[in-house]
Amino acid sequence: MVRSAEIDAIRSGEQGLIGRNEQMHVLGIDIGGTGIKGALVDTEMGQLVTERYRLLTPDGAKPEPVAETVGAVVRHFEWRGAIGCGFPAVVKDGTAYTAANISSRWIGYDVRAVFEETTGCDVTVMNDADVAALAEMRFGAGRGVAGSVLIVTLGTGIGTAMFVNGQLVPNLELGHIEIRGKDAETRATDIVRKEKNLSWKAWGKRVNEYLQTIDRLIWPDLIIVGGGASKSWDKFSPYLDVRASVVPAGMLNEAGIVGAALAALGD
Repeated sequence: MVRSAEIDAIRSGEQGLIGRNEQMHVLGIDIGGTGIKGALVDTEMGQLVTERYRLLTPDGAKPEPVAETVGAVVRHFEWRGAIGCGFPAVVKDGTAYTAANISSRWIGYDVRAVFEETTGCDVTVMNDADVAALAEMRFGAGRGVAGSVLIVTLGTGIGTAMFVNGQLVPNLELGHIEIRGKDAETRATDIVRKEKNLSWKAWGKRVNEYLQTIDRLIWPDLIIVGGGASKSWDKFSPYLDVRASVVPAGMLNEAGIVGAALAALGD
């Protein structure tokens, strides 16, 4: 990690830790249903160059309090450059069209504009699963993989993203398909496992059912499982039996921040 004096050098545009300049460092912010996390990212190496700074997502996750919290993250780093944000919604041209695990007031809201007003910086906003997938395909388990790759993030919700021959299919919201008459997010998220105190075996079988259903729908060549649950891969992966190859994310829980930074560069 970069020490405080080196962070100051990055902010001021001087040469950084290993001779790369400020343009290769971007503030990435991952907005989730329970936490809003940020860090400076070396976009060439795909690594955090500061410790993550995390604040709780405001209760109800309404636009104004969330924007204020994003502003607090930016102020923590005293950042004045480009910012990338992963946001839990379908996002087109900076505007949210759905609201997953956040207030419905975000629907139709210009997310980019309110974040730029709050931070005073240029902000790029994309679907949270899409930005995580950008990182995973560039630096993680999807690196160099051709064909169709599905990235599934298991956390507060279920995020999905898909790459076909290296091209992102944006806003693929398959976390809300119906499983046993219910939204898949009510059965197979990591937070459901915790709230219902499910064993890894019981929860793994639910995840397996979800992945099998997705596999029958879109027939991916590879499924990458990320999000907070990816840290416990060895505990639930023995209960997965899916036609497609299924592997854990290489970026683990840093994918959202790193991918957000890449999005700010248009990558």
